[in-house]
Amino acid sequence: MTANAVQKSQTHLTMNDIRDAADRLKNWNKWGENDEIGTLNYTSAADVIFAASLVRKGKIFSLAINLDNNGPQGGKTKFPPVGRFNPVHTMLRTGTDAYSGVLDKRGIRSADDLVLLPLQAATHWDGLGHIFYNNYMWNGYDCREVSSFGAAKCGIEKTKEKMVGRGVLLDIARHLGVDWLEDGFAITNEILSACAKAQGVEVRKGDYLLIRTGHMEAKWAAGSWDGYPGGDAPGLAFETLDWLQEKQVAAVATDTWGVEVRPNETDEANQPWHWICIPIMGLTMGEIFKLDELAKDCAADATYDFMFIAPALPITGAVGSAINPIAIR
Repeated sequence: MTANAVQKSQTHLTMNDIRDAADRLKNWNKWGENDEIGTLNYTSAADVIFAASLVRKGKIFSLAINLDNNGPQGGKTKFPPVGRFNPVHTMLRTGTDAYSGVLDKRGIRSADDLVLLPLQAATHWDGLGHIFYNNYMWNGYDCREVSSFGAAKCGIEKTKEKMVGRGVLLDIARHLGVDWLEDGFAITNEILSACAKAQGVEVRKGDYLLIRTGHMEAKWAAGSWDGYPGGDAPGLAFETLDWLQEKQVAAVATDTWGVEVRPNETDEANQPWHWICIPIMGLTMGEIFKLDELAKDCAADATYDFMFIAPALPITGAVGSAINPIAIR
């Protein structure tokens, strides 16, 4: 396969386009005025039962990168800082302490540790309290519901019994015959539909949709995360919001830092796809998913659906969560 593919977005969005999308795609009150989980409501108990039937080989794939100081937040970027850093892991007590005897007064020798991390530093879900549209968050809640004490509405803990169902991988890079898509490559509705058709898989209501661009592999090949956090990247075109709304997926995730194509399709807003996806549609999104090994296995037997399990850490009031997503085939 060739190293990359080129398809720069020719779309130039205006604020009017963004406002029109907000009006067209607004799901507020669709699941009641008190709803705090949005499109996760699409996955039914029957969907979960069916997802269990997709375990055909008993093969398990972690879709997470490791939580350590080698993560993407160490990459150079021109993106305005958002305060994220790679996880910091430290020990509270160690085997050296045990060997020295200082722990013996406790009657047991042991080790303990601690981790400090931004919840969106590595593989993660963005919660519905993460992005605001003007002064509002998902379902029309006042953005001030998220304060220095956390999210009083739409905290990630509200999803702790969700994130289980049928997973579907759309391997866009493989479908287009490349190792990875070039930075700025815009994945359109046409490409999503053509990929699904070529793979012989249907994207259905309640699915957890994973989209592989190969962007992570491109950074590994370069030997550096430079440009990954907030830099130019392949990703979903703004128009795909309508496609995802029509398909009624529960959540969507990619192997990139921010899901949508960068440079963005407008200079009038930053991350315009986010503006609509989270606060307007209530669509949970995942970022920095490791999809390479899953993609190889799916391609080997031409089967692109599987059981998907990726619960968030139930951190009260959090607007995101580090996760270890699991695909079981």
